[in-house]
Amino acid sequence: MIVFACVTLCVALGCVDDPAPVPTSAPAPAPAGAGVGEEPAAEEPKPAVDDGKDPTVERDVRGFNLDADGLALSGYDPVAYFAVGGSAAARGDAKFEFVYRGVTYRFANEANLDAFRADPRAYEPQYGGWCAYAMARGDKVEVDPESFLVVDGKLYVFYDGLFADTRAKWREEGHDKLRPKADEHWTKLLAEQAAAKE
Repeated sequence: MIVFACVTLCVALGCVDDPAPVPTSAPAPAPAGAGVGEEPAAEEPKPAVDDGKDPTVERDVRGFNLDADGLALSGYDPVAYFAVGGSAAARGDAKFEFVYRGVTYRFANEANLDAFRADPRAYEPQYGGWCAYAMARGDKVEVDPESFLVVDGKLYVFYDGLFADTRAKWREEGHDKLRPKADEHWTKLLAEQAAAKE
């Protein structure tokens, strides 16, 4: 159940593509006293899968790369990385701040804030804002918010510092090879986090 919930969460966050359908268990036997031919009792409705668009739905952001105030991307504007926002890293402004499901984002202008509000999942960084290259190896590493790639409509951020330029390594080793590994490690991290919370 925990794994299913975590996979569902990761799908909702856009971390992974929709997984193969999860097999369901056999139907429960009819309760004692139920007559032959009677309709079984209706199951209670299950909550809809979180599509990530409802800001009232809580999520556990303990594993996300945030500062002490819950600010993501060191205050950089997540929309600015995309074509609609200029395709370049840009610092956000505190007057254009928005808290989305426990994570605070800043935007360079009102247009970018409006774009984010319209579809937050389209602009949130992958892997909770941790370095994508490190996540492919199962590690959480800080990022340089000016080192990024947008691939297939998803934002990936990278460490770029004294020890390495992980964006260059990501390109060299290949997005199609590393992304599934990073997705797997992020899903595992979310599962461990959820298990620790229980």
